[in-house]
Amino acid sequence: MKVSRCFRTQLFSFIVLLLVACKDSKKKNYSVEKNVQVDSLKDCDPTDSVHLLSEVHKHHVASFQNDTLRPVPGIYTAPTVAKTEKDTYDGMVRIPGGTYMMGAQGKLALPREYPKHQVTVSGFWMDAHEVTNAQFKEFVDATGYVTIAEEDVDWEEMKKQVPSGTPKPHDSLLAAGSMAFNPPNHAVKLDDYTQWWAWRTGLNWRRPEGPGSSIEDRMNHPVVHVCYYDAVAYAKWEGKRLPTEAEWEWAARGGLTDKTYPWGDQHVDAGVVKANSWQGDFPHYNSKSDGFYTTAPVKTFQANGYGLYDMAGNVWEWCSDWYHADYYKMAYQMGPQTDPQGPDRFFDPQDPYAPKKSQRGGSFLCNDSYCASYRVSARMPGSLDTGMPHVGFRCVKD
Repeated sequence: MKVSRCFRTQLFSFIVLLLVACKDSKKKNYSVEKNVQVDSLKDCDPTDSVHLLSEVHKHHVASFQNDTLRPVPGIYTAPTVAKTEKDTYDGMVRIPGGTYMMGAQGKLALPREYPKHQVTVSGFWMDAHEVTNAQFKEFVDATGYVTIAEEDVDWEEMKKQVPSGTPKPHDSLLAAGSMAFNPPNHAVKLDDYTQWWAWRTGLNWRRPEGPGSSIEDRMNHPVVHVCYYDAVAYAKWEGKRLPTEAEWEWAARGGLTDKTYPWGDQHVDAGVVKANSWQGDFPHYNSKSDGFYTTAPVKTFQANGYGLYDMAGNVWEWCSDWYHADYYKMAYQMGPQTDPQGPDRFFDPQDPYAPKKSQRGGSFLCNDSYCASYRVSARMPGSLDTGMPHVGFRCVKD
């Protein structure tokens, strides 16, 4: 059966605004996921990005929850394995198994990182560094894969899944693109991220800043503008997978116990430069004291105790777990766990109807004044179909 592509979050916003303006206020119930309902479109805040998910994706929720890589028209679905077993361990580090207290400590932590709970992780292999542009290019050259950000939205397909009579968005909103970091030139309050994020056409992994930009001199930088589906496709081609949150955090700690950062407790800006993050005043001024404004080449900074690079800063990294803001509370109540796979459903209170996966590690945009997510316990939700300039990934293998 032909399944339509996963439509980018920003397009949902546009259509929802049309719906709010054009539809009557008749009450409807849209089942989005287990035990979650929204009473009506009218009850939703039209400035949120995902209200139409209940209508567009309600018949896709089962496949979301089953974590399948859905076929997408015009987009190549990667084979399970395309490399030899010997090749797939190249560039990887063996992470020993062990037991630890997963979760946060320190004043910079957010509620979604609490409470600490006991987790046991079996040994596994992990990429020593984030997947680079060169590595992703090898995958694309070998398979013909096209990322989500490189595909225009097919309105003929999309209109089959929105309410009858929904007007067609302007062609510019159906064009291929991704999210862009668009900082102001002055200080702003940090309660509205639309002041520094914008949707732009023409951005993708090959052109990180849009038309005219290139990765030719950044082949050893982490690939960006890749969404969850793109990361899963690459991992399957390599005969690998994405890490669970429990695996990622255990690996990031590098053998240390109850430390804030991969290197210990010394603040990221103290002493020698330890990670690629934002120095200065976010989001309008970056002193670049670490040498970089955006991504840095992988392995620029010292590895952690397990020999893993950039487990703090540079780019956020996709994990396989569904993101649930209250999962740690649930995990604590369940007691000690072995090799947890995360929650069985997604939930982000700021965006409750959008399927999201967890991201880890922070990025070059992290700063104490805003997110301080270069900490080993930091976690963030990411929409499955949305690529961003500060999000990449690395793979693991059993």
